[in-house]
Amino acid sequence: MIKSMTGYGKGESTHEGGRFVVEVRCVNHRYGEVTVKLPRALMQFENEIKKRVAERLVRGKIDVFIQVENAVSLGVPTANLPLARGYLKAFTSIKEALGLEGEVKLSLIACQRDVVTVAAEAEATLEEIPPELVAALEDALRRVDEMRLFEGESLYADFQKRREALAQLIAKVAARSPLVVQEYAQRLKERITQLLTEGNVPEERLAVEVALLADKCDVTEELVRLESHLRQFDETLNSGEPVGRKLDFLLQEINREVNTTGSKANDAQMAALVVELKAELEKIREQVQNIE
Repeated sequence: MIKSMTGYGKGESTHEGGRFVVEVRCVNHRYGEVTVKLPRALMQFENEIKKRVAERLVRGKIDVFIQVENAVSLGVPTANLPLARGYLKAFTSIKEALGLEGEVKLSLIACQRDVVTVAAEAEATLEEIPPELVAALEDALRRVDEMRLFEGESLYADFQKRREALAQLIAKVAARSPLVVQEYAQRLKERITQLLTEGNVPEERLAVEVALLADKCDVTEELVRLESHLRQFDETLNSGEPVGRKLDFLLQEINREVNTTGSKANDAQMAALVVELKAELEKIREQVQNIE
């Protein structure tokens, strides 16, 4: 079953009284692009997290957000006392200069930037990615995958409907094609006869010239290739693998054959069918941009 590129998933896992929270969001993108935002204490695991995500989500712009909540022991708070004293002195000076009452409170100083920082502990637990974080990440990815599969089912049904519409239009083109050749040959023969004001042209030579020119409007080869491309489209759609890029390529090839058919036929009815074909192809191509 095909998968949409759009999805969202959230996973959580507890650890020593704290909690890992992982959110994964994925939207359409031509390639696979993974961005990870996580606390400084976990920065060393960024590449490994990207690798795990890329193995599960092949295509799309994927954003991973990782938070560490509550008392997860991933770092040690450290007070910058010289900086704190500097803030105390500055706030005291401001208070005295403005004649304000009251004391400079600890909460005011502690909330200033870099007065209290959290440095990563150099413990063995951080030498490898915490299993609780892996569990939360896998849970989020599973939920994303479920959403992408669910949306993929709707896209699959739409592809089937539009593919059938393509087949019906191509069948009409195939039915019209022999008549176009016959009508073209007849018009050409009448025109040549009309232009021959004097002299005689051998009937055999005239027949050869008519056949050669009529062959130029024959679209049999294009119809054969279109049928082949549609079979490949069906096989790809049901392959169970990421198919977005391959389907996009096949649609380009189908569009190429449709354009050639329209230019060779030089017929009003065929032109109308070609316009309908191109409209359906454009709708399918828009949807293909949404699948993995």
